[in-house]
Amino acid sequence: MTVDPRDSAPTARRLLKAANDLMFHHVHGGQLIYNTCWEDPRIDRALLEIRADSRVVMITSAGCNALDYLLDGPAEIHAIDMNLRQNAVLELKIALIRRGHFDDLFEFFGIGSHENFKTVYRDIRPGLSPASRSYWDRKITFFNPRSLKKSFYYHGASGLAAWLLGGALFQAQPNIKNYALCLLDADNIQQQAQIYARLEPKIWGKLSHWLIRQRFVMTLLGVPAPQIKLIDDHYRGGVTAYVKDKLRHVMSALPTRENYFWRVYMTGSYTLSCCPNYLREENLATLATLAPRIRTHTSTVSQFLRRHPGIYSHFVLLDHQDWLAWHDPAALAEEWALIFENSRPGTRILMRSAGLNLDFIPAPVRARLRFFTERTNALHPTDRVGTYGSLHLAEVI
Repeated sequence: MTVDPRDSAPTARRLLKAANDLMFHHVHGGQLIYNTCWEDPRIDRALLEIRADSRVVMITSAGCNALDYLLDGPAEIHAIDMNLRQNAVLELKIALIRRGHFDDLFEFFGIGSHENFKTVYRDIRPGLSPASRSYWDRKITFFNPRSLKKSFYYHGASGLAAWLLGGALFQAQPNIKNYALCLLDADNIQQQAQIYARLEPKIWGKLSHWLIRQRFVMTLLGVPAPQIKLIDDHYRGGVTAYVKDKLRHVMSALPTRENYFWRVYMTGSYTLSCCPNYLREENLATLATLAPRIRTHTSTVSQFLRRHPGIYSHFVLLDHQDWLAWHDPAALAEEWALIFENSRPGTRILMRSAGLNLDFIPAPVRARLRFFTERTNALHPTDRVGTYGSLHLAEVI
């Protein structure tokens, strides 16, 4: 029997898509993915303008940004994630904050390990939910300073990717690590640009080009196939050019001394002067007082809104709608319908995307929103993470 190539090509694409989806679901359904938030809360807080009466619905990720928003004193924050392990990370942070011992908090989540991690965990364990207790009973060794990886930040899927990529590059080019440390401690932007100009050719050899093209590596980093396609479709040169350009901008044009996002994956830890706000000692008392205002929910956004209807002032959706727009348009439509049902005129919605425009938002939804393109376009280049294609702030009309 003769097979028409025009028939086999779509079948091959469907099989490849199914295989990629299976791998993504296997990785994301069975382990911790994000051990730190990969969105800049300084930009978020400027755009969201959280107030004392704000009721915030957000994706948990690693919980760093929920704690950052808490410093603005909202009435409540609902941290939602389909992955119970992400909520477990936030709950562990809150338990350490409420305990009130800054040194222990900073060793766990600043240094990424603690000499007495088992003892401290036994002390805070009763304050965790049953699901989080079950998870940390098995995984608290992530904070063991004598483990092979030596830092919590090299555990989980994204941590493993950082550990493997860093290890591979440092082995292939031993001076890369020294240049990277010089970059993090540069005195000014001009010096940074000079250092990165020397560092960039060392980073982008055959090995790094090959690694960036591997779907498994991108899956570990939490980048699903639809986002890779968005980048390939919208960015000249595809994923490799995208990553190169984004990294060059962050490392050459924004102060690395305050860029805790990249520091933690390059070194495995933060410093007292370069860390998220929840790890600054002056914020501990405020966070401990306000911590009961954060509630975690293991569910989708739609499930949460069906179970907890109400009028919410803010939604922080990260980039998950990229995936929904590709894989499940019906679920995307349902989510937006529920968001509108639980909003009021003026409710603010913050989104990010791997793409460069608003194509992931259905046209009927865009018609019910007012966008602040000038504000987001001005702030997007200052994002210390620098890996997203676009940033969007909308208000419900």
